[in-house]
Amino acid sequence: MFTKPINFLIIFFLVFTNTNATPPVKTNKTTPPNIIIFLVDDMGLMDTSLPFAIDGNGKSIVHPLNQFYRTPNMEKLAMQGTKFTNFYAHSVCSPTRTSLMTGQNSARHKVTNWIKSEENNKTPFGPKDWNWNGLTKENVTLPKILQANGYRTIHVGKAHFGPYGSEGEEPMNLGFDVNIAGSSIGQPGSYYGKDGFGHIAGNKARAVPGLEKYHNNEIFLTEALTLEANAAISKAKDEHKPFFLYMAHYALHAPFNPDPRFIDNYKDAGMNERTQAYASLVEGMDKSLGDIIEHVKQLGLGENTIILFMGDNGSDAPIKLVDNYGSSTPFKGKKGKHWDGGMRVPFITSWVTPSQKNKNQRKIPVGINATQNQIGTVIDIFSTVCELSATEIPEQYITDGFSLKTQFNGKENKKRTNEFINHFPHKHRSSYFTSFIDNDWKIIYHYQIKKGPKYELYNISNDPYETTNLATDNPVKLNEMMVKLEIELTQMEALYPEKNGTPLRLIIPQQ
Repeated sequence: MFTKPINFLIIFFLVFTNTNATPPVKTNKTTPPNIIIFLVDDMGLMDTSLPFAIDGNGKSIVHPLNQFYRTPNMEKLAMQGTKFTNFYAHSVCSPTRTSLMTGQNSARHKVTNWIKSEENNKTPFGPKDWNWNGLTKENVTLPKILQANGYRTIHVGKAHFGPYGSEGEEPMNLGFDVNIAGSSIGQPGSYYGKDGFGHIAGNKARAVPGLEKYHNNEIFLTEALTLEANAAISKAKDEHKPFFLYMAHYALHAPFNPDPRFIDNYKDAGMNERTQAYASLVEGMDKSLGDIIEHVKQLGLGENTIILFMGDNGSDAPIKLVDNYGSSTPFKGKKGKHWDGGMRVPFITSWVTPSQKNKNQRKIPVGINATQNQIGTVIDIFSTVCELSATEIPEQYITDGFSLKTQFNGKENKKRTNEFINHFPHKHRSSYFTSFIDNDWKIIYHYQIKKGPKYELYNISNDPYETTNLATDNPVKLNEMMVKLEIELTQMEALYPEKNGTPLRLIIPQQ
């Protein structure tokens, strides 16, 4: 009469002690967030209808250039996210892009100039050992870390990580699963599909690779890259993998081919034709931003996708400089210059579809219509993305940045230093200089080759447009800043301009 109970106990024992039995499914596991870096070439702080300049009370100021450009999708992104008003990048592209990939300042990784594909462009007094070869397979890179952590890593657009024949010429050597249109080149041969993006007409030495299906078609490069990016996102979803999209537009770089979809919006704006064409590139880029956001939403991925929007250096809009003010006005300088017009760039972050119900959004809160006035830099992106993705940075690896996660919610990160070094030991629009931001102060050191060194000192809190050089009036602060800069550059083993084979190191003025 005990047969049935005994059988039941035996069955119970066998099922729950079987080591091959399928374990219970954990339903509380959070899917890693999808991450989009939307990087715009040559987009400075003023190349947008979204105001980034602020007054002494931290409130936004609309300037004439904001009224010229049309970027409604940037405005929408800022309305649902956080806008950084004090975000810095290196003053030319390759140093910024390498810093983004490595989390290191250019003085440390040694890619201190833009990389010329064909030859070493160290310039006449540039350091002979600067890193002209760019990134290699041996480098620790952001996509490589994410790839190892289960992400599908997608590169779209401009790479410019190394010269022809180098490992960095191919983004897939650096940790990307997918490379669409990226190579050594730093600008497109043409923006027009009819030109084959440079393969048929235009600058054939800078022809964009890998977009043959669009050749001879009436399509603009910005649109073709957007279509390809969206297709890659869809494929990542089909593979059930979180994705990291590095959407690096060739726009707004020269040649300033007008985007026919938007050029008519600027005919009566009072600007010359080249500046109108530049504005059409800006608006085309903004449409791409909106199209990618909408595609992510349609795939149902919006709540679990965060976007980081930024420029790579100051503006290069073809607006004539007058007293060194022009395309970045009211900020001084432009791309390649040592003032803030060459280094300040837009930065916005937002979840594609904000929702308090999403677990990742509760872990990584982003302010709504928030403004962050504390400094952020391109060097911070590496540490930030690693924290967002819960990815550990390899032990012993040196980074120079800080995670922006706390700042995403509009809060101050009291653990970070409010510093940025833009080290440029080469000849360009501004030649042989180092700019150094430290909280409210900025110095610019000029390694003058024929004369002695030259110093500029600004209180950028009181004088954000760098109108008054205080180097003579405040020698104590100048000396303090120069001593600190020397310590930082020495710690990073920075390279210096060279004269007759001898490095021109810093000369610190006496108090």
